[in-house]
Amino acid sequence: MSADTNVSVQQGDRQRGVNFGWSLGMVLRRWQEHVEETLKNLPHGSRGYHILAVVVHEDVPTQKALATRLVIDRSVLTYVIDDLEAAGLIARQLDPRDRRARRIVATEQGRQVLADAEQRVAHAEDHVLRGLPAEQRAAFREAAEHAAEAIASTSPGTDPCLAVSSVLEESTANPSGTR
Repeated sequence: MSADTNVSVQQGDRQRGVNFGWSLGMVLRRWQEHVEETLKNLPHGSRGYHILAVVVHEDVPTQKALATRLVIDRSVLTYVIDDLEAAGLIARQLDPRDRRARRIVATEQGRQVLADAEQRVAHAEDHVLRGLPAEQRAAFREAAEHAAEAIASTSPGTDPCLAVSSVLEESTANPSGTR
């Protein structure tokens, strides 16, 4: 690679970097709008959905581990779990290995509600990404998941809910996207 080519790649990267945050913000904002509407009947919307999905699909041994996995403040998590439990979607059970700890498990109703919600969320996500061909949608989702997992593993305290809130607040305060 020549020095001239290297400079143009660096300049191209900077140009893409200028628009990268805006691009992520636009996708996130549209995702939030469509998915929250899709999940309006689920306690706590997308937050309840994410908790239910982790409970169903992952082996998170305790409520504390669930809070750590989703980077949700434990006191906030308690309220969401209370509401999901009141709706009959999850149950707290004593952990047989540590009777002081509680495991969160999905009920059969919770599994059915999640399966339906996952189909509706997938449809909403396809709508959000409808400007991309199907193979690019899949690649975008996979790349975003890998990036998020890498961030979570290197910065486990990064709160995705606060990140979403700050992006949405910024885009609401500055809808034109200019600074």
